[in-house]
Amino acid sequence: MMEPLEKRLEKAMAELRTAQEAIARTERELRESSFAVLSSDRAVRATVGPQGELTGIDFLENKYRDMSPQELAASVLEAANAARLKMNRHVMKAMAPFAEPSSDVPELKGFEMDWERIFGPDVLREDNEGTARGAQPSPAWRDALGEDGEN
Repeated sequence: MMEPLEKRLEKAMAELRTAQEAIARTERELRESSFAVLSSDRAVRATVGPQGELTGIDFLENKYRDMSPQELAASVLEAANAARLKMNRHVMKAMAPFAEPSSDVPELKGFEMDWERIFGPDVLREDNEGTARGAQPSPAWRDALGEDGEN
């Protein structure tokens, strides 16, 4: 037997209010998020804020003193890009439940999230090795030194 329209509308409104409150709570939590990532050579730690903005760079154990400007720049970029990717994935995971359709009210389809528009093309797609496309490959200087960047 079909539920009366008034009752279905009441359920939909209650679920919508619950979703709005959960989104607001998630947004508050995300605004306080940050991620820090070490470069593969462990010379640099980059920290990003909730919008992927660079909020900190730490040069670890004075390793930068023995690096060329190109090596240091590559380490900074590697760590910053990895931290940004980690934040993007965290945001996606936190917001994913709101993109799901309602199980109780089929008319509530969930919110559409255009991740490519938000984060840019290919930022969150993975290739066969499990590394994000668009992430920096191992710096050329590592290849020249016979280092693959793996820990």
